[in-house]
Amino acid sequence: MPEQRDYFEEVYEVVRLIPKGRVTNYGAIARYLSLRAGARMVGWAMNGCHNRPDIPAHRVVNSVGLLTGKHFFGEPNVMQRLLEDEGVRVDSDRVVDFKTLLWDPSVELVM
Repeated sequence: MPEQRDYFEEVYEVVRLIPKGRVTNYGAIARYLSLRAGARMVGWAMNGCHNRPDIPAHRVVNSVGLLTGKHFFGEPNVMQRLLEDEGVRVDSDRVVDFKTLLWDPSVELVM
């Protein structure tokens, strides 16, 4: 019988590698891990990890840099504050210079 993958843990392993001051998106992680359910699977994983300080979930945004997961951090401005503490500028719930700050694991990491 083939070994069952723990998709959430695979997502968390990638998220732990995002450098401070950089962001990535759900789709980039899904492409890197070849996840069948794609960005939604990554979103489900991220929704379940905001109480885990070892996973920098605040560094994962949507495909255009919006802080779509901010409501999972308890208070509305926590995700923005965490990003700003790392030098990432946020305006109107969107990462400023998103394309410049984008960390794409398919480019940055070698499998």
